[in-house]
Amino acid sequence: MLRYIFASELSRYPRLRDTMFRDRADQFKERLGWDVSVTSSGEERDEYDALNPLYVIWQNPDGRHGGSMRLLPTTGRVMVNEHFGHLIGDRAIADPAIWECTRFCLARGAAPTVARALMLAGGEVMRGFGIREYVGVFDARMVRIYRMIGASPRIVGSTGEGRNQISVGLWGFSDRSRLRVAQRAGLSPEISDLWFRRAMGARPALLA
Repeated sequence: MLRYIFASELSRYPRLRDTMFRDRADQFKERLGWDVSVTSSGEERDEYDALNPLYVIWQNPDGRHGGSMRLLPTTGRVMVNEHFGHLIGDRAIADPAIWECTRFCLARGAAPTVARALMLAGGEVMRGFGIREYVGVFDARMVRIYRMIGASPRIVGSTGEGRNQISVGLWGFSDRSRLRVAQRAGLSPEISDLWFRRAMGARPALLA
């Protein structure tokens, strides 16, 4: 199932929390070879995890992490402005209707439907919080994954070529996209909406 959890509430889900950060270390450090910090307990965390982001997490039936992504409003500190501004002409993105999506992670052996479910969940957050677009940084390997999910970004800046290309993209999410991604994720729009409303209650209306 899909979970929507602010960082300040992760302590309520210790198994889900710990396996998420360990899977992040496995994906970004071990499999991709990124220069990221891993704690002595094998967890990958960075400075943006301390800003109370909203995590969208696929929870497996055994309570472990299956996949996740991290969301932050661009009106505060975000990675794209602080580390990748050169890709967008050093023009900071700071718009309450644009949130940043980072640390898109899939556990080893995750089914293809997990990535699609996360994209569907991103659409639920957009609807609930009045978000127009997401901004994110991605490498060349993700292009195929986004195309498979059915949620390809609009590229606004890139550097490098081929497998070494790094890009900044913007994602919208229409009602038509929501239905298409839900179908590919094997989830009904109704259950997706229920999971979001059950997790968030009335809070999105207050924060939008």
